[in-house]
Amino acid sequence: MRDHIHHIGQGIARREDAVLVAGMGRYADDIQLRDPLYVSFLRSLVPCGEILNVETDDALVADGVAAVHGGADVTHLGPLAVNPLIPISVQTGFPVLAQAQVQAVGQPVAAVLANSAARAQDAAELIFADIVDQPIAEPQTVAEQSWSAGDGAAAMGQADHIVDCTIRHPRLAPSPLEPRAIAVAYHGDSDTVTVWHSTQTPHRTRSALADILGVDAARIRVIAPHVGGAFGMKASLYPEEVFSVWAAFHHKRDMKWTASRSEEFLSATQGRGVTSKGRLGLRSDGVFLALQAEVEGPVGKWLPNSALTTAWNAARILPSGYNISNLDISTRAVAHNLAPTGIYRGAGRPEANCLIERLVDKAAVVTGLDPLEIRRRNLVASTDLPYRTGTGNLLDSGDYARALTLLEEKAGYAAALRDRDARRSRGELVGLGIGFYLEPSGSGWETAQVTLNADGSVLVASGSSSQGHGRETAFAQIAADVLGVAMGQITVICGDTETCPEGIGALASRSTAIGGSAVMLACEEIKARQDKRETAPMSADIRYENKGEAWGYGAYMVVLSVDRETGVPTIEQAVAVDDTGRIINPVLVAGQVQGGFAQGLGEAMMEQVIYDGDGQLLTGSFMDYALPRASDMPHLAQHTFETPSPMNALGAKGVGEAGTIGAPAAILNAAIDALRPLGVEDLQMPLTSQALWHAIHAAEEGTT
Repeated sequence: MRDHIHHIGQGIARREDAVLVAGMGRYADDIQLRDPLYVSFLRSLVPCGEILNVETDDALVADGVAAVHGGADVTHLGPLAVNPLIPISVQTGFPVLAQAQVQAVGQPVAAVLANSAARAQDAAELIFADIVDQPIAEPQTVAEQSWSAGDGAAAMGQADHIVDCTIRHPRLAPSPLEPRAIAVAYHGDSDTVTVWHSTQTPHRTRSALADILGVDAARIRVIAPHVGGAFGMKASLYPEEVFSVWAAFHHKRDMKWTASRSEEFLSATQGRGVTSKGRLGLRSDGVFLALQAEVEGPVGKWLPNSALTTAWNAARILPSGYNISNLDISTRAVAHNLAPTGIYRGAGRPEANCLIERLVDKAAVVTGLDPLEIRRRNLVASTDLPYRTGTGNLLDSGDYARALTLLEEKAGYAAALRDRDARRSRGELVGLGIGFYLEPSGSGWETAQVTLNADGSVLVASGSSSQGHGRETAFAQIAADVLGVAMGQITVICGDTETCPEGIGALASRSTAIGGSAVMLACEEIKARQDKRETAPMSADIRYENKGEAWGYGAYMVVLSVDRETGVPTIEQAVAVDDTGRIINPVLVAGQVQGGFAQGLGEAMMEQVIYDGDGQLLTGSFMDYALPRASDMPHLAQHTFETPSPMNALGAKGVGEAGTIGAPAAILNAAIDALRPLGVEDLQMPLTSQALWHAIHAAEEGTT
């Protein structure tokens, strides 16, 4: 029986939640194996040094220990593939266990296999690694790229004003609730393994493991069970995970490794850390003439698959949605003796946005124009879309000015300005910040296999994966609408290389736009066959490739006050306006924006990974690394509108990273606006009470 209710666009409750909130989720660490060995690692205590000897005798005779391995045992393993988004000039290694040298605090040096996790950890402490401490190496450029358009130098020479700024983003710890984890079942009858991996990209895990280990991919099945958050940190393989699978094949035993929270701070990929410098030339009427920008993105001494994404995005997304025809932009990835860096929710998008939005606010100050007005004068007009930027991006669809108009109306912008000015006259420190943003979602392909069974039930198998996005709900809504069946008849599966078609996975806000399009097209094929009187059972397999990136966008406003005596900041109002293309489920969109805003607030106001001058991690726990709590979150007023993207069949755009892109720029602009009456023109994130207190007192003492 056909269900004529329209599901797309409806705020249907997530079907995934009932299991999760009841505590019945099944994560990698929950997998029950047969007499497994547990893996624990001895890690480097120094950021740079030569390994003279690793003494393992005491560990080998410890209770429950089956084996101890060092770097010599895994020298034959291959490298991890790196996506060369920008040209790579220096090839880095991928030491599963350190080979003669250590290159970061926390790098695995040796591994213990024991019959319990506690025994493995105890035995690891019995290993003595004789490492000669060496000076930290000078940072090394490993990849770089530049873009030019027009005549930047000549345009700068014609400018009435030139504003400049430097943004130094803090390094961030992604901190998903579930740490990295892997469980490996070895099958002796076929010499194969089943790997349960907390990952965003199970098919990539399988192919990368096959390449590194030198085995046929058919011998490896990868399952991504419930994944307790990822945020980009789980998009690539780690040395510890490769070792665990190698050990399963080598010892013909089941293996399990789950990172501790301390290990996450030490050796999981970190995000942000980018330093951006920019100059914006403009006329006295506020029209932008030229942009110059230099971006430097940190990486570690080994590169995860997406290591170069942040440095690439932080540069090529410039000049955002602004019509600036004269550009000189460069980026480089620079290796340090620190933890590896990789993609973290936004991955270069927040970095690009903070730079351009700070420059735009500075331009408003020097021209005396309203911050909204100067943005309106320079945003690409809707009639000019699609629009090719000087860095080669094709901005697909939308009405950028409309986002500002809606923000102005919904936020009560004029009243907020009047209130700010009245409070300033009474001596309060209060500011209003605006941030326009663009969010490109990923390009490429994704797959879907849809099966209509004789009993009317439908199975949707996606090549994408899920880490709490509500993917199963959204894909079921799409299938229900196309096939005209009730959602209750539809089962959605993903994240298993044996039962699902090969796919890319969940990253770069791509899964609904590309994976959802694949589901829709597969369902349309089945519907067309039904219309020709073909009867069930029937299946359709689709490998869909989009036409290019879909560009979401929006505008955020924040009102922020600062206590003059203590420096404590308070966000008093936060408003988000987002165009996310065709909305499948507004409840899911709202959750993504809210979560992204929380992580954007974290970067802007409190989060920071800190190393001392000797490369030692100082923020190795949540006692030292501040994450936003529920009490830190202001009310976020959300407003959306829809401009379908022509770049994919569904018309969807990304939304998963919107909040992390729009929030930091708006919060930073608001904080600087609050302190501008004191003469403060620049601040760096995180905007802690200590940093703001120092800025206030430096300004009052005339030392800014």
